[in-house]
Amino acid sequence: MTEVVDLRDLLRAGDGAACAEWLKATPSLDTVRVLARLSDDEREGLLNLLEPAAAAEVLESLPEPQALEALESLEPSAAARILEELSSDEQADLIGELDAGDAEAILVELGQEEAESVRRLAAYEDDQAGGLMVTEFLAYPGTHDVAAVLVDLAERAEDLVGSGFHRAFVVDDEWKLIGSFLLRDLVLTPRRRRLVDLMQPDFPSVTDVSDIAELAPLFRETDYSALPVVDDRGRLIGVVKSDDLERAMVEESDETYRASQGIVGGEELRSMPLAVRSRRRLAWLSTNVLLNIAAACVIAAHQDTLEAVIALAVFLPIISDMSGCSGNQAVAVSMREMSLGILRPSDALSVLGKELSVGLVNGVVLGVMVGSAAWIWKGNPYLGLVVGGALTANTLVAVAIGGTVPLLLRRFGMDPALASGPILTTLTDMCGFLLVLGTASALLSRLT
Repeated sequence: MTEVVDLRDLLRAGDGAACAEWLKATPSLDTVRVLARLSDDEREGLLNLLEPAAAAEVLESLPEPQALEALESLEPSAAARILEELSSDEQADLIGELDAGDAEAILVELGQEEAESVRRLAAYEDDQAGGLMVTEFLAYPGTHDVAAVLVDLAERAEDLVGSGFHRAFVVDDEWKLIGSFLLRDLVLTPRRRRLVDLMQPDFPSVTDVSDIAELAPLFRETDYSALPVVDDRGRLIGVVKSDDLERAMVEESDETYRASQGIVGGEELRSMPLAVRSRRRLAWLSTNVLLNIAAACVIAAHQDTLEAVIALAVFLPIISDMSGCSGNQAVAVSMREMSLGILRPSDALSVLGKELSVGLVNGVVLGVMVGSAAWIWKGNPYLGLVVGGALTANTLVAVAIGGTVPLLLRRFGMDPALASGPILTTLTDMCGFLLVLGTASALLSRLT
């Protein structure tokens, strides 16, 4: 860890210029790793030493929990100077996650117009176009001519370097979107030609409350790198970039995965306080204990059967695990299709039919494999029938639950990522145990 030692030496020396040079010379992946391993006080000191632009780059490199903590530790005026260097969507994301008091103290230090813009963006949900959009874009009245646009671009050249703008939008007197044009088209267009005659009319747009499920198909169906965002009156208020949408989808997928694994309350890093990390995990684990007790009650109710045919104990965890795996596959497909916008809660019956078909095929194959193993092991075909039949039936139950429960939970406003796992595990365990032990009880004379 010589990199950390070197940076810490520079921090102790209070050499901000040297710290900035170190950051420039260090590969980005190494920078992230080193910055994440600094203490809270060291990260605060680094941000105070750097110029606002360099400090903003550091803030962008940090995982969100550490970035938020670093912002909260700074004086509001210092935090505001750093935020001014970030894009509008990044400003809103950070302000929206801060404690209300800290956020307001920083906003007071920003210019009034910029603070109001951040407040508006922070009011949107993270998965809405308004929450993903940036308010930095190029727009001109349709009455402007090409010459006026070229003059404006020349005056703003320094600010536009590295911005990635290659398309501008055309608006009317009320700032309503009426079209767009490519900046490269200006080069070979007569200077007196008006934008309204140059533009591509009916350019696709999205509303500020459109969610990721609506945005994703639009970007897939077009080759545009950005789409304009309009409010309920059709006025242009921002732009959603395809890169930002993809990043949001990855973050949503990561959050879904963390929730499905029982890590709730946001992103977890091992640098967080022990109490916070423990509380977030226990929120799911403690609930799962109760659900597993319910499954254990099924076994207790058939204790006599289990004692009479002890071989069943060997196959109970196999049936539980295999059915759970099949169910989790169905959950994963449903969650993925919902995130891509190609599946909605109203599609539950269609999903059920498709899952039952694949569940029947897979259940029969798995049932024959495990049932044959039981028959060969004990030389009793009825044991193989009980075990194989139970696995087949429970696979059908698992895929039906795994495919449809996320959709039903979404319909009722619950988090499908967090609740699908416990529901699936408990129901497949209980059904599997009930199928095995219930069938074994009915065929007990053939098994002993």
